[in-house]
Amino acid sequence: MGRITDAIKHLLIVNVLFFVATSLYGDQMYEWFSLWFPKNENFELWQIVTHMFMHGGFAHIGFNMYALWAFGTPLERMWGRNKFLFFYFSAGIGAALIHTGVNYYYFNEGIQALVDSGIDKSQIMEIISGGQYSPAWYDIASKSTIDNFLSAYNTPAVGASGAIYGVLVAFGMSYPNSELFLIFLPIPIKAKYFIPVLIGLDLFSGVTGYSLFGGGIAHFAHVGGAIAGFIMMWYWKKNQFNNKRWN
Repeated sequence: MGRITDAIKHLLIVNVLFFVATSLYGDQMYEWFSLWFPKNENFELWQIVTHMFMHGGFAHIGFNMYALWAFGTPLERMWGRNKFLFFYFSAGIGAALIHTGVNYYYFNEGIQALVDSGIDKSQIMEIISGGQYSPAWYDIASKSTIDNFLSAYNTPAVGASGAIYGVLVAFGMSYPNSELFLIFLPIPIKAKYFIPVLIGLDLFSGVTGYSLFGGGIAHFAHVGGAIAGFIMMWYWKKNQFNNKRWN
């Protein structure tokens, strides 16, 4: 890739600084800067952006920062610093909005099932606000409904993955015939095939709840970032805007 580009360099630095601060101050950093469900008392508007700089471990930040460097560098060289940053943060915000929208669906589905059974809504909110739940709820609605309801309210989203998926889509649309190698599958795969398959696997995992990549992954944030990235790329190409640089 040659010399590291300015936007990528600064994004890497800020992510690493947040990661170091999180390792020192742990729970407080997660409380302030992760993306919480809007009805959760920990939610703040700035989290729509700051969650992109929070990561849950070395593997999480390592993978994301490698992908940011590998796929973001050629895009920044083509677009310029400012245009790349606009795209990156727009994809990340789009990911946050779609992730939150899906969580609203899960939250409303779960709370409606409980309210329909005769439980007072304020009582439900009081219980989950304390980080608790009633085992009896699993006799009222399906396990997946209650699990998704509790997870939507209590589990914050962290990571640059949504923005990274937008970057992946932009890379695939800009360099469709670039050949990528996977560690577990050491054969070249063109970006125009690999990236849609990767997004499709995330969509499958999000819809079915069966994760091929392990637990604790915000699959709809990934899909949301990919959708936001695709919409921007489609609009830019349609309006012959894709090749204009913002330095």
